[in-house]
Amino acid sequence: MTLLDAIAGPGDVRALPSADLPALADEIRWFLVDRVTRTGGHLGPSLGVVELTIALHRVFDSPHDVLLFDTGHQAYAHKVLTGRADAFAGLRRAGGLSGYPSAAESPHDVIENSHASTALSYADGLAKGLRLRGSTRRVVAVVGDGALTGGMAWEALNNLATTRHPVVVVLNDNGRSYAPTAGGLAEHLAELRVGERPTLFEALGLAYVGPVDGHDVVAVERALVDAAEMGRPVVVHCATRKGKGHPPAEQDPADRLHAVSPTGSGGGATWTDVFGEEIARIGGQRDDVVCLTAAMQGPTGLDAFASLFPDRLFDVGIAEQHAVTSAAGLALAGMHPVVAVYSTFLSRAFDQVLLDVALHRLPVTFVLDRAGITGPDGPSHHGMWDASVLPVVPGLRLAAPRDCASLRELLREAVAVEDGPTAVRYPKAPASADIPALRRAGRYDVLREEPDAVVLVIAVGPMAGPCLAAAEELAGHGVPVTVVDPRWTAPLDPDLVELAAGHRFVLAVEDTTTPGALGGRLAQAPAVLGARTRVGTFALPAGFLPHGSREEILRAHGLDAAGITTTVLKRLGEHC
Repeated sequence: MTLLDAIAGPGDVRALPSADLPALADEIRWFLVDRVTRTGGHLGPSLGVVELTIALHRVFDSPHDVLLFDTGHQAYAHKVLTGRADAFAGLRRAGGLSGYPSAAESPHDVIENSHASTALSYADGLAKGLRLRGSTRRVVAVVGDGALTGGMAWEALNNLATTRHPVVVVLNDNGRSYAPTAGGLAEHLAELRVGERPTLFEALGLAYVGPVDGHDVVAVERALVDAAEMGRPVVVHCATRKGKGHPPAEQDPADRLHAVSPTGSGGGATWTDVFGEEIARIGGQRDDVVCLTAAMQGPTGLDAFASLFPDRLFDVGIAEQHAVTSAAGLALAGMHPVVAVYSTFLSRAFDQVLLDVALHRLPVTFVLDRAGITGPDGPSHHGMWDASVLPVVPGLRLAAPRDCASLRELLREAVAVEDGPTAVRYPKAPASADIPALRRAGRYDVLREEPDAVVLVIAVGPMAGPCLAAAEELAGHGVPVTVVDPRWTAPLDPDLVELAAGHRFVLAVEDTTTPGALGGRLAQAPAVLGARTRVGTFALPAGFLPHGSREEILRAHGLDAAGITTTVLKRLGEHC
């Protein structure tokens, strides 16, 4: 029987003699490498905090004491030590263990947190609320140096410094977010690791302990005890190595195996790959095109551009708000900025898109990776809202490519716009095979045309394939269908409105949330639609969807060929 076999919860961790802790850390690492390489997930970050997590559970009494993990990439060891080891076979799979802390999964998790720089604000509010209720529960927030590049983390530190609440901030300093941490903060932490003082944290009014070797459980435990006894906000600076103990991770120059795919996964080019190739080509043809990334150069496909044009690639750290307004400044200087960001993260900078870019009609292009259903990363990563929210931005043009060829074409159209912002959205998935258009009318492409069609299916972006398959099935039911790709979903295309008016039933099929989607906006178009035309939206429900594969989630909500066919037949029957 191994040490890990005997761990059913944090109490068992506290009961172990100190001499057994290095062996327990080794067992946890072996366990994570074995399980996560099968299921996929965030391996490198979790390997780097094994000893730190053991120490946390020896000093603090979770769930009585509140443990918060900023971003959540590093929470797998925490899951193992809180009784969830047996569930790792289902990690990030439908109905299985979440890839992030999840309150629905365990009382040891308080927040579903996979967006960076937030945990310190949660900690500030929790500590204040607990004290107001007379509670003695302690609050601990584990935050990485990468997350500290986000402005929200500093807003929280600024507020924590003015309180006497005993919040312990555990700074997991591995010098990286995905790639090496960007900016002046990284340089300051590097100086602290070699013993230089004073610290920025102390200048703010926070106590500071460290730096301590984050891979020495006893040393971390001692530092945490000292911090807890201070009874005030304190930063415990732990120096760690991302990917520790797994040579392939430690030797990976890109991101220390930040995330790994399941064993046996793979395939052709992804949408991200296609974007990366095309933006590099555009960069070679236009020296005014610059790219910005929020600590995700590789994941958003900008490696080739960065290699070819290093002076025109700006990594601003995990700071999406700054990225957008900095892009506005670049546009004011005569450049055409391309901000490559995950769809879910752009929501953090909506105010900047609206009032710093659009208000000034600046030519900034937003490339939204992981739009729609992302799959195993779950509710906080699904990019379900950009296509519903961005159309309210005056002057913004929003494109949804259906395949590789249209992604290249629409990206070039977007960076050619000079009088306002543009956005191009696509999913996390293998890129769709090219679907040639029969013809183009206005801004939309006709993909299938039936002269006597009573049904018009508007296939948005990668939903084109399932919509065409459904149209073929519907033809077998005696229902002639025309299928079009709108290409640009905002603003509303007058030619598309006119086309819709010539059909009895119109169904917009979209990989986004229903409120604000194209179908709803089309249904609100003026009476040119005609009295007999009925417009329906077939999209995702307005809620937070669980993790699972993209295909599983789309199928579960009828967004596959069979589901689209059934929906058309049902709605036609309702309106006959």
